Amino acid sequence: MNKKILIVNGPNLNLLGQREDNIYGKETLEHIKTACQNKSKLIDFDIDFFQSNNEGEIINKIHEVEKFYDGLIINPAAYTHSSIAILDSLRAISKPKIEVHLSNIYSREEYRKKSITSEGVNGLICGFGSNSYILAIEAISKLIYK
Repeated sequence: MNKKILIVNGPNLNLLGQREDNIYGKETLEHIKTACQNKSKLIDFDIDFFQSNNEGEIINKIHEVEKFYDGLIINPAAYTHSSIAILDSLRAISKPKIEVHLSNIYSREEYRKKSITSEGVNGLICGFGSNSYILAIEAISKLIYK
């Protein structure tokens, strides 16, 4: 049976390809989903891909990880810098967790340089555009199979 990972995407990521392509690139979230599915097949992983603009929906989805998944990849988007609630839900999970960002949050505005949510994950990958997700899939596979 394949291992199963959840990829959670936060607010406004549904607008990828339409907004600030100088920061986030021109690829849509659907393109990123397809790339993640293709990568996951190569390493015998199944993925569920989820996006919400609602903090509560994201938290509820994270709560499912312990019971139904072997790991979590999350791009909390703007909640990265403000959501203690998402941090708390991440801390409640014992499964491997990786945070991803399309842009390098440390080279952006001062308020984006602090990731509250990264305190609840195993690691953070940022600044590689959509490839951040692919790198996260590779990294989480190492954590799951270690």
